[in-house]
Amino acid sequence: MRHGLALVPEDRRKQGLVIDASVGGNITLAIRRTLARWGLITTGMENRAAALWASRLEVKTHALDTVAATLSGGNQQKVVLAKWLATDPRVLIIDEPTRGIDVGTKSEVHRLLSQLAGEGRGILMISSELPEVLGMADRVLVMREGRITAEIAREDATSENVMFAATHASEQHA
Repeated sequence: MRHGLALVPEDRRKQGLVIDASVGGNITLAIRRTLARWGLITTGMENRAAALWASRLEVKTHALDTVAATLSGGNQQKVVLAKWLATDPRVLIIDEPTRGIDVGTKSEVHRLLSQLAGEGRGILMISSELPEVLGMADRVLVMREGRITAEIAREDATSENVMFAATHASEQHA
């Protein structure tokens, strides 16, 4: 975190959220130290910071004290994203960003990632959904058996090229 890196893990329920904690508590979890004044954090401080990110990511919840477990999968994903974006990362590593969320939320997440990239943040997206990769990536790194088998520029990234690199051994590694 000190070096501007943030990771949104693949399994939001087990690795991204404190599932029995509040939405606000989850959003501010990674920035609690920066919120503290003389070692104390007030509910007001926490709620202001959480409200900003809940609003920006359009988290659908009745209140910040709602338990994260009660949210839809898409809103849980937004809470995890909000938590890490609150740290103001230079590079966001996001693993399977749209797994298990509805189509509308997928487009919201894609829009947000494009906006962050447009702001100059580095986005490293790991996805097994080929249409998502082809629609979002500036360049595609294809891995097979733990090795990079190809680096494909956006203009050359087609389903055929990516699938060939994923299924055939390459003599040239990127």
